[in-house]
Amino acid sequence: MPTLPSRRLELSYNIPISKTKKFWDGLREGKIYGTKCRRCGKLYFPPVADCGECYSSEMDWVELSGEGEIVTFTHIIVRPTSFQDQQPYTVVIAQLKEGVKALAWLKDVKRKDVKVGMKVKLVPRVSEDGRVTYEFRPAEKRE
Repeated sequence: MPTLPSRRLELSYNIPISKTKKFWDGLREGKIYGTKCRRCGKLYFPPVADCGECYSSEMDWVELSGEGEIVTFTHIIVRPTSFQDQQPYTVVIAQLKEGVKALAWLKDVKRKDVKVGMKVKLVPRVSEDGRVTYEFRPAEKRE
């Protein structure tokens, strides 16, 4: 049976962000936002449009400090196909001082120096191609 020639197929997803636009705009402005339910008080990061606890859509925007402490981490050596162009990287989950946990890449730290309990700061980042995201960096040492 003859095989047909293959061709590349690209998919593009347009995800509606109208209810979380303030979060993306905040990242561009250098701010980290979460949402807090007006009804039950649950805080969310990343922000959500509706509360998963009480199902309310009454959410307030809260600026987060980004200050946190690593609770777990992993070093990614064998990267997924979509990250093959990246060097091996470290992903951490940190407990922010406001009480929520955040998952992000950790930058500017040698792999051997990453430890549970390490103080970190969640910071906004705009990539060279204009994508907005966030990442952890080591917290500044205070003397």
